[in-house]
Amino acid sequence: MSSSDLPTLSSSPVKQVDALAEERFGIPVEWLMEAAGWQVARLVESRAAVLCGVGNNAGDGLAAARHLHRWGRLASVSCLDTARLRGPAARELQVLRGVGIEVEDDPRLGGAEVIVDAIFGTGLSRAPEGRFAEWIEAINASGKTVISVDVPSGLDAETGVAYAPTVRADVTIGLGPPKPGLSGLPGRVVVADIGVPLEAYVGAGVLVPPDLFARGDVVRL
Repeated sequence: MSSSDLPTLSSSPVKQVDALAEERFGIPVEWLMEAAGWQVARLVESRAAVLCGVGNNAGDGLAAARHLHRWGRLASVSCLDTARLRGPAARELQVLRGVGIEVEDDPRLGGAEVIVDAIFGTGLSRAPEGRFAEWIEAINASGKTVISVDVPSGLDAETGVAYAPTVRADVTIGLGPPKPGLSGLPGRVVVADIGVPLEAYVGAGVLVPPDLFARGDVVRL
């Protein structure tokens, strides 16, 4: 399927869709985060280092790390600042620690064949700085296969502007309809079903084809 066949989902409607899913259909963000983590993990076929930021994208990464651990494919998981995690992402951290997984405060890439990039999601509108930029640069310098969650960290999901630095992803796993900035992105781009009702998209003014996932829950663009 071509990305031109799909509507795109901007940052503002993402929040509206999440709210509608919970308020109208009783599907909390925690469920969607769990589904996102599951989808990311099942597409990671080798031992992985998961690098997380501080928002909901980090929560997706932490959920993925827990599944990878259960399947024997987790090399390490790191988080830029666990104290800044809130809501569902903080609960994902708690569950991860509850099963005995140590969350590092610096990237640990040794022993990993794949890096899962869960540093930034949508909403980034300026160049990464400080430790965020350092972690992105470490990913790019690693020489390892990189899988980004929703958007490559450092990419403006709205405009497609790749700030300096931006993760050079081999695969990007869009969660639901692709973000506008993914159009023409180098590397492979797929979209994965995370269980959002089509009616929630409609309520936010996004008309998703009803047969988008009819042939499978992951679709390559």
